Amino acid sequence: MAVTRRHLAVFLAAVLACGTVAAAEAAPASAAPPVCDAPVPSTTQPGYLVADPDCDPGGSPFVALTDASGAPLSRVYTGIREGAAYRVEVPLRWNGELVVYAHGYRGTGTTVYVDNPALRAHYVARGFAWAASSYSTNGYDVGQGVRDSYPLIDQFRRVTGRAARAVYMTGASMGGHVTAVAIEKHPRAFVGAMPYCGVLGDTELYDYFLDADVTAAALAGVPIDFPLQPPADYPDRWRARVAQILPALGVTVGAPPALTAAGRTWSDVVERRSGGERPGFEGAFAYWNAARSLAPLNDLPFLFGLYPGLSGGTGGIADGNVTDNRFTIYRSTDRWWPTPAEWRLNARVLRVRHTAEADRGLDGIPRVNGRPSVPVLSLHDIGDLFVPFSMEQVYAKRAALNGRSRLFVSRAVRGVGHCDFTAPELQQGFDDLVNWVRDGRRPGGDAILDRRAVAGPAFGCRWTVGVRSAFTAPPCPPAPVTTRG
Repeated sequence: MAVTRRHLAVFLAAVLACGTVAAAEAAPASAAPPVCDAPVPSTTQPGYLVADPDCDPGGSPFVALTDASGAPLSRVYTGIREGAAYRVEVPLRWNGELVVYAHGYRGTGTTVYVDNPALRAHYVARGFAWAASSYSTNGYDVGQGVRDSYPLIDQFRRVTGRAARAVYMTGASMGGHVTAVAIEKHPRAFVGAMPYCGVLGDTELYDYFLDADVTAAALAGVPIDFPLQPPADYPDRWRARVAQILPALGVTVGAPPALTAAGRTWSDVVERRSGGERPGFEGAFAYWNAARSLAPLNDLPFLFGLYPGLSGGTGGIADGNVTDNRFTIYRSTDRWWPTPAEWRLNARVLRVRHTAEADRGLDGIPRVNGRPSVPVLSLHDIGDLFVPFSMEQVYAKRAALNGRSRLFVSRAVRGVGHCDFTAPELQQGFDDLVNWVRDGRRPGGDAILDRRAVAGPAFGCRWTVGVRSAFTAPPCPPAPVTTRG
């Protein structure tokens, strides 16, 4: 599915509620116009409202899927549990297995709602039941996502009267972070996991945001600061600094950049901090610089509105600054030793020290240890500069240090958006994960820690299904032809 700038604007306006980007797989049963109940006050979160789980935010009903003749294919169940709405769907021909789906970031509003996973129809067609929660809070609250998603396993048994014999965990974006934490906190509850476009590097996502902004400022020669307790007027002060930075880089709000020499160096630095040299990065960098950031900073280019200094480095959830770049060496080349220009950049860049770390429990920003006890298959767009491809590499390195590399497979997809996957890509990923769990054969993936493989012209070709018009790179080389002698 091609994601144009118009699609991105709609996507950002929805505050990046991932899981809705993939192409729709099937339409639900037709029904009379729904009578949606008004949101009800949360019983656990003062000031919060819980939307009716029987209706989508747009007002369409949540009803069982049907076949071409209108006959139902499933049964659906809904409810509200401890301040979180939930949905459950069970195929009439259930295979006894369950998928728990964790949604992505939904901004900081005070109304929570539950929706359907992108692979809803595929799950039902294959006989899998699924369950999803709204979570009882919004914001980047991964811990609450785990607290509300894990109990769905028991809630499924309660509402259906049947227990699942095997449970898979999956989630998109922040839901990928929820997935990675859930399988480590509850290692016996799940048989496999599929995070996609996920924050698998916990606080290192915020380090990446810091890296992008402090290097931009250093290359532009604009002094910036990082207040641990930002004053009320700090967003306006930051806007003034950004207004000085952008011309020096050749970046214009809402338009494709015309990079200066400093801007091209900045692009090279961001490329290496987001996953390394790889196909299509130049177009991805232009795409994300033309995109406006999230409200209320949507008058800035995307990455500049994510500067951790705007929130004191807390991500809005942690108690203290979680970012640190004291020991980061910024590179714009892949030479064995930094060039004089790289040393000058590192001497000028603002250095920030963390006051908090990824939490080993479920508070703040929970740590992802990279110790999976079940097969994990992940997908990531290589041009995603919101949750960058480097998140996969962080997880792969941690898994390797823990001796768990055999349990992690990562697949690179040639897209520039966030969670920009086609239905066939997600379907193949899920099917391959299920086969891995059932027969023990580890499926194929990409060598994401091999710098030369990542930089190769064919990187991302193997698992990409469909062409994205926004992804600009030379076409994939033809697959080698094998002959039998």
